[in-house]
Order: sequence, then structure tokens, then C-alpha cells
Amino acid sequence: MKGCDAWEELEQKMERVMPVKAALTLLEWDNETLAPEEAGSLTAKIQGGLAESYHQMMTDEALKEALKRCEACAGAAERGLAGAEGSGDETGGSTADGLDQEEVRRAILREAREEYDRLSRIPREEYRAYQELTAKSARVWARAKESRDFSLFAPVLKEVLDYQKRFAGYQAKPGQKLYDVMLDEYEKGFGMKELDEFFRMLKEELVPFLKQVQESPVRIHDGFLTGDYPEDQQRELAEYLAGYVGFDFRRGVLAESAHPFTTALHNRDVRLTTHYSEKVDSSLFSVIHEAGHGIYEQGIDDSLTQTLAGEGASMAMHESQSRFFENVIGRNEAFWVPVYGRLKEWFPEQLKGVGRDVFVRAVSRVQPGLIRTEADELSYSLHILVRYELEKQLVEEDLDVEELPGLWAEKYEEYLGVRPEHDGEGVLQDIHWSQGSFGYFPSYALGSAFAAQMYAHMKKVMDVDGLLEAGQIEPVREYLREHVHRFGKVRTSRQILRDMTGEDFNPRYYVDYLKEKYGKLYQIQT
Repeated sequence: MKGCDAWEELEQKMERVMPVKAALTLLEWDNETLAPEEAGSLTAKIQGGLAESYHQMMTDEALKEALKRCEACAGAAERGLAGAEGSGDETGGSTADGLDQEEVRRAILREAREEYDRLSRIPREEYRAYQELTAKSARVWARAKESRDFSLFAPVLKEVLDYQKRFAGYQAKPGQKLYDVMLDEYEKGFGMKELDEFFRMLKEELVPFLKQVQESPVRIHDGFLTGDYPEDQQRELAEYLAGYVGFDFRRGVLAESAHPFTTALHNRDVRLTTHYSEKVDSSLFSVIHEAGHGIYEQGIDDSLTQTLAGEGASMAMHESQSRFFENVIGRNEAFWVPVYGRLKEWFPEQLKGVGRDVFVRAVSRVQPGLIRTEADELSYSLHILVRYELEKQLVEEDLDVEELPGLWAEKYEEYLGVRPEHDGEGVLQDIHWSQGSFGYFPSYALGSAFAAQMYAHMKKVMDVDGLLEAGQIEPVREYLREHVHRFGKVRTSRQILRDMTGEDFNPRYYVDYLKEKYGKLYQIQT
């Protein structure tokens, strides 16, 4: 598209759209962190108005025409490239960071086209009403969770789900299932067919292996992780750890929220949240996890930031980075060799007599529980399996939302051997459904599998554990930035995996990683 006048017109239009999108992001951040309790309904109207403006700008007829002209230019460029193949002519050029300018422009054009197509199929008044609903529903969910009463949330959940199914219906191609439409929004190329096979493998391999671990005579002492860990010191530790793994506080901040998350206005304004509790490992690994997300956002190339392609390649790829930092790095004993002494300086009494090896074993223990965000690494994806199966029933089988608490409890008992005593530790524990994020949960399990595949590859090209033990995280982090972060949405998850590891997605790496790690910890022959 070099020299295409329509490209400049599209850029100008998108430069007016992106501030509105950023404002919505900022309000969502504020709603979860600093907004007063009574702000909800009135602020929801502001969010609704901004969402309506975003919808109007993204579905404008002039934008549609600019997209058409850009696509015509792109097609002509492709034909010209094919004709000039082997001639040695330059066709694109690179950014300072090495990204091909034509590849960047095509990615931005692709994302703009997809967003235009998606929004143009949704009536504007419905889009605004839905945005206002989800702005309020998160607060309804929070009250229901605090009250441990799903019945308070059920009516608004049904309303959100109805909108989601209707919107998916607007997008669906002939014969396409609604849940596949929802899944595609978060991870292209992983519909029910692929995910059914992925989760079948996890169920067949990990459920019996988890039972073997639970039956192992090995006992791991972890009582010292719960106790009097003052929040001020946890906050200092959180900032230290986020900075240690590579989160740049000149371009980001850390705040508190009930449900930890990360968001970004651009690669120089990335916002993390975490939480602090009497379980110090919960807050400790929460911040390393969110720092992984933040490092990804900060690593996106400057040529992409503040464009529709200036985000992570997908939710699963984003999750691969947070899980990589949290588990592959953070729960690796080598990571704690240079760090554990600092941890004991913050909590000398709480960790008195606790050696580094004892600490690492404790934070790596397998202890199937009810709360996804506090799950151990081995059982984590079984939490996702429960949600995946229930979402499929909600969307494809019209499961009544009133049945969710009972089915949730049954599946937890079957897969993890635990059963919630109340809705707060059961079906109400996640905010996602209140935000309309149906199809999001599988990304967490896929991300864990992506991370394991990357780790297997990286161990072939560098001494990962040796670098961590020496306190040299930068080479590991920069390898990820070079092969994953900088590309934003220019390349798909599968392209990134293939380019980085030399092969397509292979979940066997994930299963083998878990069995090797926890077989060793619990002395199980695998």
C-alpha cells in the first residue's frame, strides 16, 4: 500500500477513533480500581455514550469507502509483488525495530475491516444498551459475590447472555455455531472442534495424574505462606518483583482491584492491578502474572501502538506470557536463587527458618481448590475445563442459568475432588460473564500450553535456568519480545508459534511439562 492515498485517509480516520477506544479502556480501569461505589449507573451512561460514538465512527460510510480503497491498493500491491518476484525490487521497507511496513499496514487494515464488519452488523442502539448493561452488571456481580447469592446475579447474567447470543447471531456465517463465533473473537483457529480435542487430552491425562499426586505419600509444608503479611510490605514486594522481571514503571503503574487484571492505553501507559491477602503467595504470583501481561503490552512495536493491531496477538498468546512469567519463571527454583534473600528481608519473622528449597516446594505444591486464580499449576486447566463445558451448554444447549450453581459444584467434585460450600467460592468467583466475555476462558488453558511449548523450544537455544539463577532475566525477556511481543496483532498465535518454535501448536509439550515437573516433585514415575 506504499503511496496509496486511501491509506493516509484511513490513518486519519483511525486517529480520531482510537482516543474514544482509549477513553473506554480508561473508564473500565477506573471502574475496577478507584471509582466510588455510587458511581455505577451514571458512569455507565458515560460509557454507553462513548461506546455509541465509537460504534458510529467505526461504521461510518466514509470509513467503509476508505477500507475498500485500501484493500484495492493492497490487492494491486500483491499482484505487483507477484510480477516482480525475483527482480530484487524493494516493496516495503522496515521500521526501526525491524517490522515490515507493508506487513504492519496490512495488519491494521485487516483489524479495521474486521472491526467494521463486526460493528456494522450490530444495531447502534443495541450496542449502546449492551455497553451500559455490562458497565452495571459487574457491580451486580460484585454485590452477589459478596452476598454469596447467585440469585442476585442470575437475572442480569441471563440478559448479558441473551445479548451475546444475539450479537453472535449477527456475525455467524451460514451453518456456524454461535459459540464458535464467540470463541473466534478471542482465539482465531480454535473453535469447538479444536478445543474439544484439546480439553479431551487434558481430561484424559491430567485428571488421573492429579489423583496420583493426591495419593502420593509426599507431604509439602506450606503453613508459613498464610499469616500476618502486612499489606504495605506486600505492596513494596509487588513493585519490586514486577520491576525485577522487567515491567517498566516509567511506562506503567500498579494498583489494587478485587480481580487482578492488566489493560493498556498504549505501550507507554500500561496498567496492572493486583490484590493483597493473608496468603502471601497469592498476591506474590498474582503480580508476577500481571507483570507478564504488562511486559507484553510494553513490548509492542511503536509502529503498532495506538492502532487496532497494537494489542496482543490473541487472548491465549497474552495468557501465554503471563503464565510463562508466573509459572515457568516464577515457580522455577532457579528464579529464587538471587531473589529469596530479598523476600526474607521483607518478612524475616514470617519466613524464619524457611529455606529457599522449602519455599519453592511450598509455592509449587499441588492443592486442588475452588478458586481459579489461586489454583496450583497442575490443576489450573481443569478449572478452565469446567467453564468451557458450562459455556458450551449455556450457548449451544440453552442451559438455564439457574442450573449453573449445581452443575458447577458437580463438575468441580468430578474433576478436582472439591465442592463449593457457597456461590461466592463457586459459580460467582469470576467477573468474566458479567462483562459478556463468553469464549474467553479457554484462552487461559491454551495460553498455558503455548507457554510450555515456548519453554521447550527456548531451552534448546539458551540456558534458561542458568540465566535465572544468575539473575539475568533480560535475555529471556528479550527473546520473548523479539519473537512474540513486538508483533502485536501483525501475526496470529499459530504464526508466532511456528516462527518461534518451528512447529504448529502441540499440546503434548504442556502435558509432558506438567507430568515431568510434578512427577519429580511428588516422586511419581511418568
